[in-house]
Amino acid sequence: MAKMKQQVELIRGHATHRRTEGDYMGALLEAVSLDDWRSVVNNAKALAQAGDAQARAWLAQYLMGKPAGSAPTPLTVVVQQLNGADPLVNKLAKPMIERQKYPILHGDDDFEDGIRALVAAELAEKIKPVETIESLATARVPD
Repeated sequence: MAKMKQQVELIRGHATHRRTEGDYMGALLEAVSLDDWRSVVNNAKALAQAGDAQARAWLAQYLMGKPAGSAPTPLTVVVQQLNGADPLVNKLAKPMIERQKYPILHGDDDFEDGIRALVAAELAEKIKPVETIESLATARVPD
């Protein structure tokens, strides 16, 4: 009981001088221009090509992201190959298979897809690119 009372008192405290993540992110964005960041990335790329493992890992983390799961064992891969199974094909086909097997459960799918399309179109309309990129290789093409 006393422990709970102590927690309540701590929660009621006021922090008037507390910085937020937004303040720090704002300062970072003001200090580092896109040209500065492009230079950092180009330097990391050059170091990675020269064999720097840390630069390679850093680039891979941003380009491909951290793996969500662990890689399959070699034995699992061999067994899948022998059985003719392809995990990617199975994963991509599963929603369509379930939609055909259980049409009652997926009656609203078209409605939900329509709502998603409307939201995506509205976002694309309201969020305009901030800058023009000179290099087409680094440009992001909108859908």
